[in-house]
Amino acid sequence: MEDKKVALITGGSRGIGKACALELAKAGCDVIINYAGNEEAANKTVEELKALGSNAKAIKFDVSNQELVENAIKQIIDEYKKIDILVNNAGITRDGLFMRMSAQNWLDVINTNLNSAYYVSNPVAKIMIKQRSGVIINMASISGIYGNAGQANYSTAKAGLIGMTKALAKELASRNIRVNAVAPGFIQTDMTKDLPQEQIIERIPLKRLGEPEDIAKTVKFLALDTTYITGQVIGVDGGLVI
Repeated sequence: MEDKKVALITGGSRGIGKACALELAKAGCDVIINYAGNEEAANKTVEELKALGSNAKAIKFDVSNQELVENAIKQIIDEYKKIDILVNNAGITRDGLFMRMSAQNWLDVINTNLNSAYYVSNPVAKIMIKQRSGVIINMASISGIYGNAGQANYSTAKAGLIGMTKALAKELASRNIRVNAVAPGFIQTDMTKDLPQEQIIERIPLKRLGEPEDIAKTVKFLALDTTYITGQVIGVDGGLVI
């Protein structure tokens, strides 16, 4: 029987990351989730993953700290021997008008949402090159495509992820490694709970906010159900009109 695929999901203890973890576990993957602070939520997610038959694990590390990331990747390889799927999902917001945005709020978002994707993908890509196979999926955003007032830092980070996706797809294709991005629209998570939902829904032809599972199913498709898609940005936004 073929070995189970091993997936690493950053920011995987709740929201979209958790939904991706559950979807990949249902598909037969062993799933490692990274989390930053909420150990209780991480442990609960691991229990749910194990109930689905996944050899799951939660590892706490700051994705914006390169040394901590590299140590965590070594720990994963020591235990699981490989990484087949990487989902760069960890992200934060520090919204505010650009003219009033502090340098710290700019740097916090760039470090957590963009630099972390380098810190994690760099060692993982080296592992995948040795394996001669792998899938990297970056969690972008419609904000990285269209921009969003009050989110200059977030939009910049997500646009950077899209550029990284397209470049890495070209660099790694010869080693049978595919790299794609998913660009969620407005999804029902902690990040969107305080937004004016009625006004947003007016701009969505499907007349609802998305669910984390909508993103997770797209991630699972890119990770497991296709072998000929790379360098793409898949919008999952209900047809949002900008």
